[in-house]
Amino acid sequence: MIIGIRREDKNRWERRVPLTPQDVGALIRERGLRFHVQPSPIRVFPDGEYAAAGAEVREDLRACDFIVGVKEVPPALLIPKKSYLFFAHVIKCQPYNMPMLRRLLDLGCTLLDYELITDTAGRRLVFFGRYAGLAGMIDTLHALGERLTIEGIANPFAEIRLAHEYADLGHAEAAVERLGARIAAEGLDPRVSPLIFGFAGYGHVSQGAQEILDRLPVKTLAPSEVAGLRGSGTASNRAVYKVVFKEEHLVVPRDAGAKFALQDYYDHPERYRSTFTDYLPHLSVLVNGIFWTERYPRLVTKEAVAALFANGARPQLRVIGDISCDIDGSVEITRKSTEPDQPCFVYEPATGRIRDGYAGEGPVVMAVDNLPCELPRESSAFFSHVLKDFVGALTSADLSAGFEKLALPDSLERAVIALRGELRPRFAYIGEHLGASPADAEHP
Repeated sequence: MIIGIRREDKNRWERRVPLTPQDVGALIRERGLRFHVQPSPIRVFPDGEYAAAGAEVREDLRACDFIVGVKEVPPALLIPKKSYLFFAHVIKCQPYNMPMLRRLLDLGCTLLDYELITDTAGRRLVFFGRYAGLAGMIDTLHALGERLTIEGIANPFAEIRLAHEYADLGHAEAAVERLGARIAAEGLDPRVSPLIFGFAGYGHVSQGAQEILDRLPVKTLAPSEVAGLRGSGTASNRAVYKVVFKEEHLVVPRDAGAKFALQDYYDHPERYRSTFTDYLPHLSVLVNGIFWTERYPRLVTKEAVAALFANGARPQLRVIGDISCDIDGSVEITRKSTEPDQPCFVYEPATGRIRDGYAGEGPVVMAVDNLPCELPRESSAFFSHVLKDFVGALTSADLSAGFEKLALPDSLERAVIALRGELRPRFAYIGEHLGASPADAEHP
């Protein structure tokens, strides 16, 4: 079997790979697979490393049985009858990817989505989330330094650069550790102390972000302690404070007599309302890493931010690191996504307008929507290490069988969205958003 690794072409920042040369070499030796790798001038692992591992570097992937990538394939580059594995971003019926899916189905292709490779509990098994958290926290610390400097407050956060500006993750981590040493030795300006970082969520994204923050001198708070810290007389300016919010801290039942139940919240989010506005005035930085759809209450609303900044107020909240980056989503003031070289904008609650950069009357929002690409080597190595075993299982499967007879491990079977041009029954709902194929339009 021949596996194709396509060239990433979504934007100039996408340097990641689904499989590293090292793991390609292992699959060649251990599984007897062949690899065709499209050449790329920006890929973090050069073409020569793939050739040295035993792959054939070539433009044409038509001889491949299976084609893997990281991001979506442009519709015009899809090859008829091929099987694909990539982050498809279609299960929420995302409008921008419906033309791609329509074309994929018209060409009789098979599609598997990394996002759907899960265990029996629905936990994702192949992911970049931790690296989104790592890069997102570095960028958020940078944004805090920029904002405080604009306010005329000298601060050690100004030393932190953007994640992609470091040679690798190790250099970024060393810079954060130097920052921590300065905070411990010199303290923070009283105008920003106590400095409280709130983390919404506790999954892989949040864990990655916390890994970075934990390199500073950190004191941990329970959500119930946040409101009282500032006036307690016990807060230190030689540390930063961290609080992690779980679902039970973010919402309460609409029915005053009901109690919070996690599974009920997942099943019936409409029965709950957000209470996060109770915490927002006490936070200096909010780091958002929650999964969100329109069924769920918002974490931060425009109204809450407007109230916080009303009448020219200057609240403690300086920065929102929206790592989840759902446009108009859980953080409603995330009005657009940004790119690594211009990662932030300021939301001005008085007008609802946004302006790029760090200056303005409102919070800074960091909203890079592809954060792992800022750490391309480390994130690719982790991803590839996990994916390698799944690729081996894929090559042993018979994708010519019907939906009911796929010879795939359960974790991979759940990832099949379309088989030979037909949406899997449980994804039939997506078909309502596809529109007519060109062939149907020409022959009504």
